[in-house]
Amino acid sequence: MNRSIKFEDFKFELGKKTYIMGILNVTPDSFSDGGEHDTLETAVEHGIRMWELGADIIDIGGESTRPGSDEVVELEEMKRVIPVIERLSRIIDIPISIDTYKAAVARKAIESGASIINDVWGMQRDPEMATVAAEFDVPVIAMHNQITRDYDKDIIESMEDFFNETVERAKKAGMDLNYLILDPGIGFGKTTDQNIEVMSRLEEICDIGYPVLLGTSRKSMIGNILDLPVDQRVEGTIATSVIGVQAGVDFIRVHDITENIRAVKVADAIYRR
Repeated sequence: MNRSIKFEDFKFELGKKTYIMGILNVTPDSFSDGGEHDTLETAVEHGIRMWELGADIIDIGGESTRPGSDEVVELEEMKRVIPVIERLSRIIDIPISIDTYKAAVARKAIESGASIINDVWGMQRDPEMATVAAEFDVPVIAMHNQITRDYDKDIIESMEDFFNETVERAKKAGMDLNYLILDPGIGFGKTTDQNIEVMSRLEEICDIGYPVLLGTSRKSMIGNILDLPVDQRVEGTIATSVIGVQAGVDFIRVHDITENIRAVKVADAIYRR
């Protein structure tokens, strides 16, 4: 594969390297770093720090999506993320993505300086999300998700059905399909064993034909395998990042920038020769 995603002043050359997305949670209750960056100053500082360390994208979210977390109303979510996006977008020279499944939040975020939508419901929770993406002509990371952990067929086949629905919604809204990125949704609507199976079959997700983002950073799958708490899962995350590179994913979403950049650079040198 030797394609590219071009938007605004940004360009990602796919197939040549794996890009790193840094996680910036502006929330009090995220599973890994809730409350660490929930003020404007600390959030902007952390975003700048990840940029300086070499992140290729900064992903800003104002609502925790961990299992059992409470939903946040649109106005509160905007109150958390918009000031950070406005200030950070004037400082860093890499794209900012908005981590939301609400079209109104995505719209306001893009108007404020974000240029990628990261939707944990694959544009299927809010029917207007694909319309917003098409209107602003921005890339969308569409993650696989479901409420239950029950699958009535092979899990990859079920995920393909989900992504097919996402593609249909994108087409109907007039979205440029060259801007669609798939995320297998590790940790969402899946048991630990199901997450492990998806990880072992990532090539099948890549074979669907769209760029793929992998987000495993510090997640419970790693904690359950290692029997370690959230703050001791860096090495496990790195292992999954390298597996992702080997499978052909294009983007890795992580908390720990330096460690993953180094691991992915070595993996790229080997697997992308």
